[in-house]
Amino acid sequence: MTENEFLAERFEAHRGHLRAVAYRMLGSLAEADDAVQEAWLKLSRSDVADVENLGGWLTTVVGRVCLDMLRSRTSRREDPLEVRIPDPIVSAPDAVDPEQEVLLADSVGLALLVVLETLGPAERLAFVLHDLFGIPFDEIAPIVGRTPAAARQLASRARRRVQGAAPTPDADIARRREIVDAFLSAARGGDFEALVSLLDPDVVARSDAGALRGGASLARGAATVAGQALTYARFAMVAEPALVNGSPGVVALAEGRPMSVMAFTIVDDKITALDILADPERLALLDLTFLDT
Repeated sequence: MTENEFLAERFEAHRGHLRAVAYRMLGSLAEADDAVQEAWLKLSRSDVADVENLGGWLTTVVGRVCLDMLRSRTSRREDPLEVRIPDPIVSAPDAVDPEQEVLLADSVGLALLVVLETLGPAERLAFVLHDLFGIPFDEIAPIVGRTPAAARQLASRARRRVQGAAPTPDADIARRREIVDAFLSAARGGDFEALVSLLDPDVVARSDAGALRGGASLARGAATVAGQALTYARFAMVAEPALVNGSPGVVALAEGRPMSVMAFTIVDDKITALDILADPERLALLDLTFLDT
């Protein structure tokens, strides 16, 4: 085995972890793969003979790459408050693909990723690396160009925003599936009162249709969201059950093509958030082969 082959083998042992870090940082599967590839290129050009913790070294590299990508994205975005639904990880309603399990190891729901999209790049990095992956602030500080104390403050601010906007969903996945099914049934039947009864009074519905189809939108309140569900009941009519980031959700299909992916956040038996990706270009990139079986 050559030295480069040995290095590649060691890198592959960390690839799943690095992709999980990058996905949480970027909310994009394609960009996450790009960040991981950039880490490999950096490794292949570096002398790491004296590196005792290669996993930590690679995580730091991926963190730097992702931070640069986030800063570039922020500088290009005209409206920093626009809604952006991250790439969902969609799988069969009864099983998550083994490769996807690595990405979803911390049960990173789509609602959490949506909130992470609202954080500044440095805040997002500090929160993701420390709170989701346990990286010490001493190691995070050089990446963001701050002191460890300042890095701790970044994570603390991010944590408060996350806790306020992305509460921990109910643990009973079977019960969550029942509530999703009840929502679809009420939408199909045009039952406004039933829809309202399933929604939290402060429910938030976020939709991202892509730039070519009107962009993003946000609706608040049970009555408003229930009304929208009736307006778009055609999606419920063709909805197929799925797991969206490991939680019960649905994929709406038309002639075998996805029209939308909907994720539900359910807390105390009430739907507190709906996150809907309806961008045809991004939907076309999703692996939905499980729907053909």
